[in-house]
Amino acid sequence: MEGRECVEKPIESQHNHDAENGSPPPGTSSVERLLSDDPGLPEPADMRRNDDYYPVPGEEKSPDGPSYGVPGREPKKIPDEKIRMQDLGPGAPAGGRSEACFEDGVRRVDYVLARAALQPRDDPEVAAQQQQASYHDDDKRFSRTQFEEKLLEMGLQLERDEESNIPGIGFLKIHAPWNILCREAEFLKLKMPTKKVYEVNQGNNIVENIRLFIHKVTAPLHPKVDCSRPQSVKPLSHPFSREKQHLFDLSDPDSFFGSKTRSFIVYEVLKRTRITTRPRRAGITSLLGSGVYTAAYPVHDGDIEGVDIKTNDRKLLYEEWASYSVFYKYQPISLIRKYFGEKVGLYFAWLGVYTQMLIPAAIVGVIVFLYGCATVDDDIPSMEICDPRNNITMCPMCDSACSYWRLSSACGTARASHLFDNPATVFFSIFMALWAVLFMEHWKRRQMRLNYIWDLTGYEEEEEEHEDHFRADYELRIIKKKQRNEHKTPKNEKVKLTCTDRMPAYLTTLVMMAFMITVTFAIVFGVILYRITIKSLLHFSSYPAARSNIRATVKTTAAIINLIAIIIMDEIYAAIARWLTRLEVPKTDKSFEDRLIFKTFILKFVNAFTPIVYLAFFRGRLVGRPGSYLYVVGSYRMEECAHAGCLMELCIQLCITMLGKQLIQNNLFEIGIPKLKKLLRRRKTDMDAEQEAELNKRLLRHEKDHQLGPFGGLAPEYMEMIIQFGMVTLFVASFPLAPLFALLNNIIEIRLDAKKFVMGLRRPIAVRAKDIGIWYNLLRGLSKVAVIVNAFVISFTSDFIPRLVYQYMYSPDGSMHGFVNHTLSVFNTSDFQTGTAPLDPEILGYKVPLCRYKDYREPPGSSSSYEFTKEFWAILAARLAFVILFQNVVMLMSDFIDWLIPDIPKDISLQIHKEKILMVELFMKEEQSRWYSGGRDPRPEKADPSPLLKRSPLMPPPGRDPYAHTANC
Repeated sequence: MEGRECVEKPIESQHNHDAENGSPPPGTSSVERLLSDDPGLPEPADMRRNDDYYPVPGEEKSPDGPSYGVPGREPKKIPDEKIRMQDLGPGAPAGGRSEACFEDGVRRVDYVLARAALQPRDDPEVAAQQQQASYHDDDKRFSRTQFEEKLLEMGLQLERDEESNIPGIGFLKIHAPWNILCREAEFLKLKMPTKKVYEVNQGNNIVENIRLFIHKVTAPLHPKVDCSRPQSVKPLSHPFSREKQHLFDLSDPDSFFGSKTRSFIVYEVLKRTRITTRPRRAGITSLLGSGVYTAAYPVHDGDIEGVDIKTNDRKLLYEEWASYSVFYKYQPISLIRKYFGEKVGLYFAWLGVYTQMLIPAAIVGVIVFLYGCATVDDDIPSMEICDPRNNITMCPMCDSACSYWRLSSACGTARASHLFDNPATVFFSIFMALWAVLFMEHWKRRQMRLNYIWDLTGYEEEEEEHEDHFRADYELRIIKKKQRNEHKTPKNEKVKLTCTDRMPAYLTTLVMMAFMITVTFAIVFGVILYRITIKSLLHFSSYPAARSNIRATVKTTAAIINLIAIIIMDEIYAAIARWLTRLEVPKTDKSFEDRLIFKTFILKFVNAFTPIVYLAFFRGRLVGRPGSYLYVVGSYRMEECAHAGCLMELCIQLCITMLGKQLIQNNLFEIGIPKLKKLLRRRKTDMDAEQEAELNKRLLRHEKDHQLGPFGGLAPEYMEMIIQFGMVTLFVASFPLAPLFALLNNIIEIRLDAKKFVMGLRRPIAVRAKDIGIWYNLLRGLSKVAVIVNAFVISFTSDFIPRLVYQYMYSPDGSMHGFVNHTLSVFNTSDFQTGTAPLDPEILGYKVPLCRYKDYREPPGSSSSYEFTKEFWAILAARLAFVILFQNVVMLMSDFIDWLIPDIPKDISLQIHKEKILMVELFMKEEQSRWYSGGRDPRPEKADPSPLLKRSPLMPPPGRDPYAHTANC
């Protein structure tokens, strides 16, 4: 601990008296015990069980073997220098030193509750000036005292720190003694390592051999994290039981329950503890929400930088994970899980798998882009557009202000479009659809492997629901409903919220979601009007530079405006989604999180992809033709695509949106906002940098953690990656470089998130989880939608289908010569509507009788002037046929790959089966040893065992091999 060392102290006789009797001295109340400076707070021998908290079922049982500070049991004779540690139990730090401990220097701090420091009650000036505030302070003080009494009754040990180094903040430090850890571990069914260790057999099939070979080759890329046990050896784990405590590996009691497990156990006790307040029973969530406590968090292991800093898991994570100098290395996933828990570990494991899978996608995307660069000079349609000898005059792009223009002026756009619109794009779309399936399959196998390594294979949903208690808002609504229906509801009937109770909230959610989506559409429509208006104004401009770069200016500025709108609306939508979820009053935290994620995803997905969908599927199709254009909001004519199509504009929008969101919203916000908050906090305290550094030296571990930002959950981290996954897969046909940009961003994102978790945030609660939850379903849904979207992009946005139809149906020589002329229709300039003809019709130096526009329509003067030609209908049929064919072929290939690759690796399946057999053998041996050592007479004819020593039905008859039945397992 900074500022002082945690040292061992001689145990007082009073402590021995308390430990032996399991109760405080006579006349000492629990509140006095809490307020005293006595570090050896005794543990109650019997847990009082009442309606104010949810007790652990079962009686307190003394564990077999040594008495690790369990009240009511005679401790074994041990040396004097170890009495202190023995009295406090194995939960105390080894050697009596710790980075975060009680004032006795021995008991470690497992959890911290922060609160506003209480004002002196006997100060008349404060009482006179803040009478109302004092009333609320008294209410909070009473709630705190009542809650802390309940914690003492639950067996936790508490210590107050009112005179902290942070002005206005007091702390309550919580320590869980050994018997409480054992009791809660048994109740929560935590899997702990037993003494039985077995060798993990490596598979001998081709896939496993390839995996081992790759592991050896990439050995320099693995982090330098010391493993106490070789990877080929694994301890057999089993849900902890106090009755079978001798089976578990207690060779190092201090590390048996690690800091992650200890904080998780204390958090579960805090969640179950309730106090009775009007009008409800409040738990830790309600107390935090009402300001009784201002923060609740487990402490970090220790410091990262400084002189004589001991090696700890946090320091190791900083050096081997959170440093940009190790960006090329794999993540230490097992150490992340050990320190932050399974849920955080699964997120970073998933992010690592996703980033690894982006490497082949990025390589193929770059090859496709380079293929477009290499073949741009051989592209016949681009050569025809750029050839000034064709002398093709195009119709105006807007009314009045725009004039006729040469097709050859669109040469640059046509050549740039070929970089992304070429035959390789179709191959890349199919590749990315199969890539998404392979990514999902690879992750399922990786997740199953982690479940086996982390002993989560037996963790079922029932246990997850058992850990997830009712939310405070839900309990309050239940109490209010009981009060309303007090005389209508039978006494023993269970009251719960029905769909009828939540119907107003559901209707509000539906209306607000529809309204927010409408707002998004309105913003996109506003950007459309901006493009139309700016294009007309630039045509009126007297600056030649402005007139010569109209398209580039309009495209780029509109894309930037869309990006700014997306970033702003993302923050608004996140707040609205949280408000709507609270209105629905979900029952548990898991239900709250799933509903919040779904709403946030819908709103953010629509917000990010609506401008892209408009450019891909609507722009240039709702235009009309010269002489009969479609107008909106009066005289605004709908936009047209360039002759080379809208694919180039779609690419620009995707590029700016993707890069902008990643650089600004994901990276700059994560770096800049914490620094800005730190700067504002420094200005409020009127301290300069030197004073702040001096203060940091005096701060204790739990005080330093209080200065860090609160952990806000993994939903924002997942959400930005899911939106990126959509950018990579949904419109990859128009932007093959998207996987490369995503890969570069994720390499930075992993280290940025790591630094934030290790240095910038308080330590999160180690939540157990065996999968990534609803995020997997969202990923799977996006991968399915991506197939359909890319099929439509290739068919309707690019010129791939029109080129194929022309080459095989209309080309005289089977080549692409004449394709540009085939796609252009003729318009008679005398057919312009009044007021729409160009103001300067002779800008090209002559009067234009006929102009061309991109469409398949009959020429003027024919029997069906300006009607669609048969070529239009043939191309439309070919486009629809391609969509159906592409979708079914790719879906069939995806389902075949899904069927071909098993979800569980074969070696993991065999190891899980082996663990079950070994577990049966372990308990059979234990049962056999108890049976034979129970005082039974060795002579069978004279044996008369007591009823307690009769053979268990689980045991085989005498003389039979006790393990014979496991041979066929």
